[in-house]
Amino acid sequence: MGTNLKLEKTLYQKGYLYFIVFFMFMIWGFWFTYFSKLGEQGNYRLHFHGITLISWCLMLIVQPWLIRSKKVALHKKVGLISYLLVPLLLFSTTDLLKFRLSGVKQMSPYLNFATALVLNALLVFVILYALAIYHKNKGTIHARYMLCTVFPMIPPITDRIIASNFPSLLKYLPTLEGYPLVPIYSFAIVDILLLFLCIWDFKSHKRWNVFPFVLLLSVGYQFSVLNFYKFGFWATFGDWFLAL
Repeated sequence: MGTNLKLEKTLYQKGYLYFIVFFMFMIWGFWFTYFSKLGEQGNYRLHFHGITLISWCLMLIVQPWLIRSKKVALHKKVGLISYLLVPLLLFSTTDLLKFRLSGVKQMSPYLNFATALVLNALLVFVILYALAIYHKNKGTIHARYMLCTVFPMIPPITDRIIASNFPSLLKYLPTLEGYPLVPIYSFAIVDILLLFLCIWDFKSHKRWNVFPFVLLLSVGYQFSVLNFYKFGFWATFGDWFLAL
């Protein structure tokens, strides 16, 4: 019985600690481009996006801590904030991407690659969040889907950490228009973590109902990023997005 509860105990008793670690990695990843230059950011969109992302991370830390502290009523009230925070996060990310494309006359393969990297990650995030809310009355499923909302956010963090701190790794990557495709490393990290969670959940509870699906969703997202820019339909979408 104790073995079967291992994953559940970890999520409910130590989940907030893992989200703190994720938050620390987020600060590390964005340290040189954002946190160390708070007063030098040239546009409010960077702060808006930063605030929404930080708020989401803080909510992920607080919510499992409230469950651990048996403050379920407060946990539910704090969860209502996500109904506002998620749309703001989606808007701030899309708006920042549009801002970064301002001045671009024509989409290139690399820009279409970058667009898929951002927008398709948002789609995955929305799916995972929606599933977490749909299962909000089933604690074990809800908790695992909420945990998985961090996975679409990992590539932007680890990409920056790798590029800034481990540049020697870039030479092993394929390039697109001269840019190394750093997300390949990040995708591998995500897949390894999800595979580990699949195995852990099955060994603990004989369950295949969350993490394997998230792994398939993640692989689908990764395929879209690494391949959609090659196809005409995505080039058409990129031109449409640029013209918005």
